[in-house]
Amino acid sequence: MDALREEADRIPAELAVAEREWNEWITARSRVGEVLSPGEGDVAGPDAAEESSDCGEPPVPPASSEAAKPKSVVPVWRAGLVWSALSADYQRILQALADRNRLGQGPLTCQEMAACFGLDPVPAKIEVLRSKAKRLTARGWLAEPAPGRFTLAKAVAGPGGGS
Repeated sequence: MDALREEADRIPAELAVAEREWNEWITARSRVGEVLSPGEGDVAGPDAAEESSDCGEPPVPPASSEAAKPKSVVPVWRAGLVWSALSADYQRILQALADRNRLGQGPLTCQEMAACFGLDPVPAKIEVLRSKAKRLTARGWLAEPAPGRFTLAKAVAGPGGGS
């Protein structure tokens, strides 16, 4: 009986370790795929732009035909720089946060962003969003008032960009 109890205790512990390793593998595979892919594609998938979410209006497509291409460098924000300087995925993040500001709601976590975009809340997809949000924060487009919670930087204006 004691041997069976020991084995029953060992199995959940091994399962937890295996799940953690699997999640780390999924995240690593996603990052490698992101680096090696010819284009970023859509973070939210092909149908996400058509879906309305509880985070505000649907994401806005790029403002002009001169919008940045996928895999483009995120420029450092400066007065007068428009959102169309960013790829569609980054614009989608800015739009979600702009909608939150407009509705008087607070910062957004990457898990909440994933839900807004209709993504499954799996670690790989959340890490892709976190990477993009951190990059936007480092370049001055977003602010991170608390760890893991993002909002538009004070100087960043609406979809037209500018001061």
